[in-house]
Amino acid sequence: MNRNPVGWFEIYVQDMPRAQAFYEAVLGCKLEPLPAPEIQMLTFPMTPDLPGSPGALVKMEGVPSGGGGVLIYFSCEDCGVEAGRVEAAGGKLFKPKFDIGEYGFIAIATDTEGNMFGLHSRK
Repeated sequence: MNRNPVGWFEIYVQDMPRAQAFYEAVLGCKLEPLPAPEIQMLTFPMTPDLPGSPGALVKMEGVPSGGGGVLIYFSCEDCGVEAGRVEAAGGKLFKPKFDIGEYGFIAIATDTEGNMFGLHSRK
C-alpha cells in the first residue's frame, strides 16, 4: 500500500447543530456543508496536498451515534489545548493529555453525541 490507510472518516451524529458547535469549539475550525442527497454532512477543513485524512460529521436516518468500535484521533499542535476545551463545549474528557512515549501525547474525550474520539500531538 503506497498511501495512508484511511481515505475518509465519518462521525455519525443525532443533533447536527450541537455536534457542529462542539467540534468547531474544541478544534478551533469551521465545518462546511457538503451537499449529499438524503444525508446531512459537514466536512472538517480539507487540503488535498497535506497529510492526514479528510472527513465529516454525518446525520443519516437510522444510523445511531456513539458506542462504536473505531476511535479517530485529531492531530493537534498540543492536544492539551483542545482537551481543555472539551467540557466547555458540552463534551466529557475521558482521559486528559498523557504521554505515549516516542509517539507523543494523547487525550481521549466524548463528544455531545456520545462518540469517543482522540486528540494527538507530538508535544
